[in-house]
Amino acid sequence: MASLNVGNLGEYLREQRRAAQLSLRQLADATGVSNPYLSQIERGLRKPSADVLQQVAKALRISAETLYVRAGILDEREREELETRAVILADPSINERQKNVLLQIYDSFRRENGFAPGPDADGGSADGVTADTDGDAGTRNGDDAGTGTTKDHDPHS
Repeated sequence: MASLNVGNLGEYLREQRRAAQLSLRQLADATGVSNPYLSQIERGLRKPSADVLQQVAKALRISAETLYVRAGILDEREREELETRAVILADPSINERQKNVLLQIYDSFRRENGFAPGPDADGGSADGVTADTDGDAGTRNGDDAGTGTTKDHDPHS
């Protein structure tokens, strides 16, 4: 069999497997992928599917996106965008609404710089920011600035 051009994927997988101190058989057991098939991938004889790469990445505790780039499934810019999105979505210090707004702003900047919005972009408005649905955007320390509501308030009462 002739070697396929898979971006040195096989060599990289072998390095990662050895760094994890796993034999090929142990990796096969951990991934559910056959030992001979993994051997062929490492030798550059087979190009694995995204599913197989994801299983291998999980077993080796490495980024599946990195493997996708090396296999030619994903381009480097897409990987960087996915990693940026993953970091935002994984941040426990901000709530879901804030994560969505941040992703919308990120998509807006990407569009402004000539890149397509990400795969999870939900369309939003023309500038990438959608209306606030829970009514607390712009509220600071209890005032109603930015919420679009007005209240009659007598400062002398």
